[in-house]
Amino acid sequence: MLAFLLRFDKQVQSWLEMNSSLRSVESKAAKLKQSKDKPTLAQLVDTYNDLGLIDAHNHDASDSKYASMLGTWKSRGVHKVVLFGDVSEPSAIQTDMNAWLAYRQNPEQIIPFFSGFDLHDKWSLDTVKKYLEKGYFGLGEIAAASTVSPVVSKVAWKASDPLDGYLPQIYDLIADYKAPILLHIDPPSGLPVAKLEQALEEHPKTIFIFGHINAYTTPEQVDRLLAKHPNLYADFFAGFSVYDPAGGKKPEQFIPVIKKYADRFMLSTDSGYGLESEELAIDAMYRIIHLLDDPKLARKIAHDNLNAIIRAQPATNTQLELLRQLEQDTGKKYPLENLSKLEAGKILAEMKKG
Repeated sequence: MLAFLLRFDKQVQSWLEMNSSLRSVESKAAKLKQSKDKPTLAQLVDTYNDLGLIDAHNHDASDSKYASMLGTWKSRGVHKVVLFGDVSEPSAIQTDMNAWLAYRQNPEQIIPFFSGFDLHDKWSLDTVKKYLEKGYFGLGEIAAASTVSPVVSKVAWKASDPLDGYLPQIYDLIADYKAPILLHIDPPSGLPVAKLEQALEEHPKTIFIFGHINAYTTPEQVDRLLAKHPNLYADFFAGFSVYDPAGGKKPEQFIPVIKKYADRFMLSTDSGYGLESEELAIDAMYRIIHLLDDPKLARKIAHDNLNAIIRAQPATNTQLELLRQLEQDTGKKYPLENLSKLEAGKILAEMKKG
């Protein structure tokens, strides 16, 4: 009962803080809109910082680049980062470890994902289970199909389509953990998307995130997919639509579909792929937020949607066992009943366990 009351009190406090933050953002945004000049990144950060922006797709575990980005994330109001490294190839095993180390060092900011497994090997199921039990929050970026990308099309462990290899069994396994899977699919049409739709229908309890869903596609295509599949979420690579010539530099064309499915969009940098810098990709996320012209809705896309997926994951048996050992070692008691993976992970990171 005490644990329930403490949790309820935290929820009320969080709700009050969120409402206060939204009022502050609304006031600042109204003033910024009055100016005819294009807002600077500094102005956008000052205006929308309280939304709690999360970068939903970041490769900076590769070469441990994240260490040099921590200051930038802080100064640019990127509150949390979904971190992984290489995609569906042997080198991802090491970058998965880098992501975990970053999380252990910065549990309030880093959300570790992983992709270092061969989805054509039956042992991949053991790897996925092991990593989710350890405390990783999701799978990704997984190459579910690629024939066009100059990088992903060449990776060793890519799938031919979203139902290739052991992916169907993986989808069922991760559903038990309430963990999402972030998929790279190119081209975003034809057979790869048809197979994705089949996977979505056959695995309705699995949370699928279509990586950079706005790349080389149209708002109408995105609308069709989201309308048909309630378990599909959209990772919007803002930099592609705002700054990449290949994206048309017309991000406003996506605003109606983002607003229509405001409960299933999230923003990302993709570590600035194809852009001059990752900071420019951060700038682009804020441009999308500004175009939405609705702070309450923008908070869903910038923070709430992904945050809800992460917070809904229960503590794993491995985490709970480590916490029980910690109780025996320290004599301290933890509220193990109904503990989330996020809460368990923070305790273990602080105690340098796991």
